[in-house]
Amino acid sequence: MAHPPAELLMDSLRRRMHTMHGLYEQAVTTMDADQVNHQEREGTLPIAFSLFHYVNMQDASFFMITGQPPIWDDAWYERVQPTINDHGKHKTVDEMVHQRIGDYDAFIEYMRTVFARTEDHLAAMDPADLTRVLIAPPYPPQVASTYSARCAGPEGITVLDGFECWIYQHGLRHMGEIELARSFVGLGGMTS
Repeated sequence: MAHPPAELLMDSLRRRMHTMHGLYEQAVTTMDADQVNHQEREGTLPIAFSLFHYVNMQDASFFMITGQPPIWDDAWYERVQPTINDHGKHKTVDEMVHQRIGDYDAFIEYMRTVFARTEDHLAAMDPADLTRVLIAPPYPPQVASTYSARCAGPEGITVLDGFECWIYQHGLRHMGEIELARSFVGLGGMTS
């Protein structure tokens, strides 16, 4: 089976990423800090976790893909004031249930900065870079069990895999959590 042209893949990836970022924008502009920081019950992560985790992971994933350092630093930490200065990827639910966002407006600014950087990179990216291998097999244990390792071809995890798995599909997963959690605070979903 022939693979689609790289330009077609780039166009699709750019549109899907922009649309997903738009869902996050719609979510944050239709919630307030109390709703975002609400914990429905013990053992349930607040929306603050899903939001901060995903945006901070996109920031870190962008580094893995491009080599450009993450935006998140001590200055952003001081502005956003998350309860836990960690995306929580390697932490337990019991640890991350305490995540709250202190300055919601600063968080939204951080989110928009991360998303704009990703979209700007995709807009200027040479489609030939999609096949560049980021992590070749054999994978270390921390990578071997990941979704991206399962999706990767025999050559390894490529730039396209990184954008698709680490940023796009990961973002949709957490958007699903956010849409469900919105119902806990009296808000509706955003897509049908």
